[in-house]
Amino acid sequence: MIKKSIYLSVLLSLGLLNLALAQKADDILGQWYNTEKDAKIEIFKDGGKYFGRVVWLKDPVENGKPVMDANNSDKSKRTRPIIGMKLLEDFEFKGSSWENGSIYDPRNGKTYSSTIKKKAENILEVRGFIGVSLIGRTVEWTKAQ
Repeated sequence: MIKKSIYLSVLLSLGLLNLALAQKADDILGQWYNTEKDAKIEIFKDGGKYFGRVVWLKDPVENGKPVMDANNSDKSKRTRPIIGMKLLEDFEFKGSSWENGSIYDPRNGKTYSSTIKKKAENILEVRGFIGVSLIGRTVEWTKAQ
């Protein structure tokens, strides 16, 4: 009987631990303002990985038309609108950060390796880099209300 109680306690503890980790991993979900607060990115989960797409721009039109991905190095993508575009791709939760993902910067048309950390309840620290993470740039995103 005691063995059964211990076994059930261990199973319950493992289940609660998994639930706590899943909730922590999903803390990134929702809408976030970029550093300049001129774009809002919605982070969502798909197939166990995390992605982010632009859902709002402060200035969504240019010359009467939706703002396009004009700086993309791939000429075939220069006519796609920024709103709805995926900026974050393939992030995996690894303990206390989201890693192995990439971030696209429509301002210069380049894609970088990226990591994301939750700095505070309403602040994400987003780092983009080429090759080694020591060489890169870190920005803060703020949770949208």
